[in-house]
Amino acid sequence: MSLNYAAALSKYPDKGVLGLKENFETDDEVDKKSKKLAAMISEATNIVFLTGAGISTASGIPDFRGPKGVWTLEEMGLRPDVNIDFQTARPTFTHFAIVEICKMLDKLCYVVSQNVDNLHMRAGLAKDKLSEVHGNIFTEKCPSCGREFERAQPTKSIGMKKTGNLCTARKIRNIKCRGKLVDTVLDWEDPLPFDELAESEWRCSEAGLCLVLGTTLQIQPTGNMPLRTKRNGGKVVIVNLQKTRLDTSADLVINAKCDQVMGVVCKELSLTVDTEPLALLQPGLRMVKKCFRPEPVRYRVKRVKVEEGGNAVETEEAEVE
Repeated sequence: MSLNYAAALSKYPDKGVLGLKENFETDDEVDKKSKKLAAMISEATNIVFLTGAGISTASGIPDFRGPKGVWTLEEMGLRPDVNIDFQTARPTFTHFAIVEICKMLDKLCYVVSQNVDNLHMRAGLAKDKLSEVHGNIFTEKCPSCGREFERAQPTKSIGMKKTGNLCTARKIRNIKCRGKLVDTVLDWEDPLPFDELAESEWRCSEAGLCLVLGTTLQIQPTGNMPLRTKRNGGKVVIVNLQKTRLDTSADLVINAKCDQVMGVVCKELSLTVDTEPLALLQPGLRMVKKCFRPEPVRYRVKRVKVEEGGNAVETEEAEVE
């Protein structure tokens, strides 16, 4: 569960703003705004979902910075009262709704997730529509050949450490790679996986609509990705119970639970959402996903200044060479 995951992270003093008040709009307000969001989704030709811990709380996995978040309670010397782990957690309605929007509306959809819980893929989202910028607790990767392995159980380590397993992928002449697999979950100060970061930022730049779900956007550089959509003429919608640093830049802000909003959205779009989760993952080989670009693209990382609360803040972005 996120409690054990949080405990496994290295000590880090700056965990952002903790315990912000949750704001709940009235049902009428949520209904009205959610219908507006449905219309925006229907009109958009390219949609990116940027998801955080708030979309998984309905499955029983606690968030980190909410009033009862793992780190909020930690500051008070307390621990969350939870009785669920990553392996048995079910995807929420929002996870399934995202899959149906991508599948049924024939849209160019993509998901950038800050979560490591694997619930997007367990809900049926194809890997080629997903960037997991902080890793996946069920995935091991071979540094030698780049192949990834999905496991039935969470990895026992984080921080891209060796798991003790060897890569069984076949190379030229049917020879096993035998590279030493590592976990894919980032620790504090670990750099974001370059391919995931570059594609996420490109997708946000190309999006006509960036829908932020369940995150206060405090972690960088992910928190600045919606600004790439705005800079290129797209719209940004934020669904979160707490105030975010980009609320004033968004075209629409809905202070409500993600499942409530997505329920209204799917009804407006006449989408039937199947909420039966996929079976628990079985061990197996998964190839690294490919970028949708029609030809190879090279990226470089540059430092840029972004306006935040009237101040210029430096961050890193990946751009096409």
